[in-house]
Amino acid sequence: MKFAKSHEWVKVEGDIGTVGISDHAQNELTEIVFVELPQVGKVLKAGDPSCVVESVKSASDAFTPVGGEVIEINEAVMDDPAMINNDAEGEGWFFKIKLTDLSELDSLMTKEEYQANL
Repeated sequence: MKFAKSHEWVKVEGDIGTVGISDHAQNELTEIVFVELPQVGKVLKAGDPSCVVESVKSASDAFTPVGGEVIEINEAVMDDPAMINNDAEGEGWFFKIKLTDLSELDSLMTKEEYQANL
């Protein structure tokens, strides 16, 4: 699992990345009440806004840590946004992306590096 400074993570298997927000980010947002995910087929560049996450106190954009084509979204978090609060770095993932450039992963941080930068 790799992390961006903007609090998103990506877990890569082959050339498919699963993307979500960090546990720290969901904790800062507090109770998440709505999430808007990108459409399947959408092509994103690393750093592009990809999702909107609304909590009881604010709305925030989430950015994609790597570029590629969205191939799947997590419908379950749209139905139950609290999943993000309960398991942000697991079942509360946002979308899966077919990566276009695996070298983009080199600019991301390990979990330990990310936590040291909080």
